[in-house]
Amino acid sequence: QVQLVESGGGLVQAGGSLRLSCAASGGTFSDYVMGWFRQAPGKEREFVARISRTGSRTSAKGRFTISRDNAKNTVFLEMNSLQPVDTAVYYCAASSKVGIGDYYSKAGPYDYWGQGTQVTVSS
Repeated sequence: QVQLVESGGGLVQAGGSLRLSCAASGGTFSDYVMGWFRQAPGKEREFVARISRTGSRTSAKGRFTISRDNAKNTVFLEMNSLQPVDTAVYYCAASSKVGIGDYYSKAGPYDYWGQGTQVTVSS
């Protein structure tokens, strides 16, 4: 069983930056593909970025960069030039499954989820 705990959210002005962290425990971190999703009020959960076991990255938002530190069992999301539309609860997730293409851009392949961290961007 893997536990994921996000941190780093908060209130930021438009144009600002935030760095989210997600600490994992209870499993072998390097065995998992890690992803970030977000959900705004009244909207469906949305894929943000994912990073493979070997560090290959895919991001749906050009202003956001995902990275991982396997030695620290942590995945990060660096968010720059934040806008009010980025306001949402951000979740990290871990997948033990193997897939190709846009497989990891959907919530289904992820086995474990964190509780989320709120990001609010003011105009």
